[in-house]
Amino acid sequence: MTNQVLTVCAIAALLMTSAASAATITNRGDKEVKLTITEGSSRRDEVLATGKVIDGVCQKGCIIRLNDNANDEYELEGSESVSVEGGFLYYDSRENEGAPSTGSTSGRRDQR
Repeated sequence: MTNQVLTVCAIAALLMTSAASAATITNRGDKEVKLTITEGSSRRDEVLATGKVIDGVCQKGCIIRLNDNANDEYELEGSESVSVEGGFLYYDSRENEGAPSTGSTSGRRDQR
């Protein structure tokens, strides 16, 4: 019985760790936003309605593109809480104020 309890606790801890390391994206704007989420070789589109939240994305890092615009790409590590407003992506937490670095699937990075 003790082994079963330990196994269940270990599985629960792993599940919480993976969820905690995923990004959260909130639409704080007044229009819905199309997000293209690229994680490794996987790519998916999501429509984020006004005031809605997407949890559990970018567990291992990803690139977020806003409204199919190649100039609106942002790199996330996977642990951020970000918001979309006015066509830009912003960090929600105080320690990472501002926008995530812009990025490109071709490997270019914004140098600051």
